[in-house]
Amino acid sequence: MLPTTYAIALGSNVRSRYGAPERTLAAALAAIGGVVVASPIIRSAALGPSKRRYANAVALVESDEAPPDLLARLKRIERAFGRRRGQTWGARVLDLDIVLWSGGIWASAGLTIPHAAFRTRAFVLHPLVQIAPSWRDPVTGRTVRQLAHAVDRRRPRS
Repeated sequence: MLPTTYAIALGSNVRSRYGAPERTLAAALAAIGGVVVASPIIRSAALGPSKRRYANAVALVESDEAPPDLLARLKRIERAFGRRRGQTWGARVLDLDIVLWSGGIWASAGLTIPHAAFRTRAFVLHPLVQIAPSWRDPVTGRTVRQLAHAVDRRRPRS
């Protein structure tokens, strides 16, 4: 398989053996390998019941792995960092999600690309727009910049 570019979302809101969540993300980027560019890390409020704020980033990664193989490797990395399955949207040491890939759309048991919820998540779109603003969502045809703008318009003003 030829090298493919993936957009990988990273998140952490629990200290790990690497330290604070930001340091965990930096270590995760090294573990993933093939990183072409990574966004700056942002802080965001947690979804669901977790009270701890998240450190989030997105990286563009080149790999010759097919999507299911990359997903399996990302899940092994999560486990190696101490991730345990538990409460949905709960606190976690590391969360790695395939958001987009240069191959367009992928659908199989346990994996859908583009990520089903990425269009509504500012904590994914804001970092992604910094490194790939023109990447088009293969489902809607909208650029990452357009999707981020739409999310910002829907957010309540404080």
